[in-house]
Amino acid sequence: MKKLSVIVIFSLVLMPFLSSCKEKTKETTETETETMDVNEDNENDWIVLFDGTSSEGWRGYKKDHFPEAWKIVDGTIHCIGSGRGEAGHKDGGDIIYDKKFKNFTLSLEWKISEGGNSGIFYLGQEDLDYIWKTAPEMQVLDNDKHPDAKLGKDGNRQAGSLYDLIPAKPQNAKPVGQWNQVEITVYNGTVVHKQNGVNVVEYHLWTPEWNELVAGSKFPSLNENWADVANEGYIGLQDHGDDVWFRNIKIKEL
Repeated sequence: MKKLSVIVIFSLVLMPFLSSCKEKTKETTETETETMDVNEDNENDWIVLFDGTSSEGWRGYKKDHFPEAWKIVDGTIHCIGSGRGEAGHKDGGDIIYDKKFKNFTLSLEWKISEGGNSGIFYLGQEDLDYIWKTAPEMQVLDNDKHPDAKLGKDGNRQAGSLYDLIPAKPQNAKPVGQWNQVEITVYNGTVVHKQNGVNVVEYHLWTPEWNELVAGSKFPSLNENWADVANEGYIGLQDHGDDVWFRNIKIKEL
């Protein structure tokens, strides 16, 4: 009778616990499977723009070849600094991926040299002599040593910012020599800059607020139609005469 009571008590106390563990294990397994499926599907949505080994798909702005100032080195696209600013290398200049994109998320990593300056363009056109006269730019910069970091308004020329228009807040760029991971999302005029996992800029093209913002910048004096950004265009990387590296470049069309 005593043994029977112990067995009954054991069953009443432990069986629900064991059953609960079994259910949790089942739930965990199902969750892991779902997560794996989601990640796999998401990864398949990305288009690789740079595979780390070749310049395929890239060319110079308004050129039919990949400029000599840019090299494929150790899994990166490396712009070789000329020390001459935008005057640059004799066969340098900005590069673009040779396909236009409309709604997308662009993902990549960048690393800048000491005192360096560069940028990432989107929705760019080849109508004018420089892509920056047609396209918004996510700034790439050494915030500590490049003079641009102290120019503009409220830090709107620092890394991650919409250049000369909206400052990146919070300002979370990593120092010289370290990789920064960024994403630029464009969807029907809404644009978001993400830097190192944090949304730092958000705005909407073609609105009265956008037109007012551009009117107070340097751009109208360079291109009176600059605010009328195209709804489809090229992705571009800037040669500003300084060493800069880009890698893991991919895009997801939305």
